[in-house]
Amino acid sequence: MRFSEFQKLIKELYFKKDQARGIKSTFLWLMEEIGELATLLKGTDLDKEKISEEIADIIAWTSSIANLLDIELENALKHKYPNKCSKCNSNPCICKS
Repeated sequence: MRFSEFQKLIKELYFKKDQARGIKSTFLWLMEEIGELATLLKGTDLDKEKISEEIADIIAWTSSIANLLDIELENALKHKYPNKCSKCNSNPCICKS
């Protein structure tokens, strides 16, 4: 599935709820999911299935915020990451830091 297809799916499923909740509360949900991922990553036994679910949730909530702001994620990603490092213009990155 392409990012654009996923973002469209999230919009179809949740846009009315996201719009009613508002951007600030939607952002707080995103932060909660990031916190859940952080908790999983702090552990010594990394449960890849649970981590995978949290990463999916983070992408979904990020898509909701993009939908509320009318930002097309796929275009934003292509612009920000044009198949090379934005600092050294290399792929893979050869930056020192």
